[in-house]
Amino acid sequence: MTFGKPIRRASLISQVTEQLREEICSGRWAVGEKIPTETALSELTGTGRNTVREAVQALVHTGLLERRQGSGTYVVATSDVGGTLGKYFAGAHERDVLELRQALDVTAATLAARRRTPEDVARLEDLQRERRRLWEESATDAAITADVALHRAIVEASHNAVYLEFYDSLLPAIEHTVDQHVHATGEGFHEEHERLVRAVIDGDEHRASLAARDLFAELLD
Repeated sequence: MTFGKPIRRASLISQVTEQLREEICSGRWAVGEKIPTETALSELTGTGRNTVREAVQALVHTGLLERRQGSGTYVVATSDVGGTLGKYFAGAHERDVLELRQALDVTAATLAARRRTPEDVARLEDLQRERRRLWEESATDAAITADVALHRAIVEASHNAVYLEFYDSLLPAIEHTVDQHVHATGEGFHEEHERLVRAVIDGDEHRASLAARDLFAELLD
């Protein structure tokens, strides 16, 4: 049958695509994480590099993965819905993204202050120290990544899965706006971040909300 071989190949690509999608959707490959190389994926799946390349590209098209020139391929969403939103946000106006972030971060900070666990507290403390260290060492790109990770950790500490899913779809746009702002102004807003993290750790919902509002008032000024 003339269609047999193409159908089998398409089926194989679909199977590998679903394998990779499962790694992402299960959280084994987290948002922001670089996935293995094509060679490594070929070994893991037992398929050729061309098959892996097409499977990865299929997930790039859905918005779950993003290729970064000279760096690799990264997870940018954990669901097709998040990937679709991520594509939309990628073309959004910077101020629109900041205003949406303000609404999300203020509520998430309030919820995080109410619901944070000891594990959340330890993670926030570690991320805040890392953020400060990288800024002091003038490792700007790494500091921006740490800044985004800190804000995501606050959202994660809210223990609202829908909030986290939506926030994850925003991450590439968030990182872009932070990068633009930092390189334009050099501002790190360290005291504001310190107040925000401390309020969440202390479990003070009112202070956490005010600290998040104050931080975005500075960014939107």
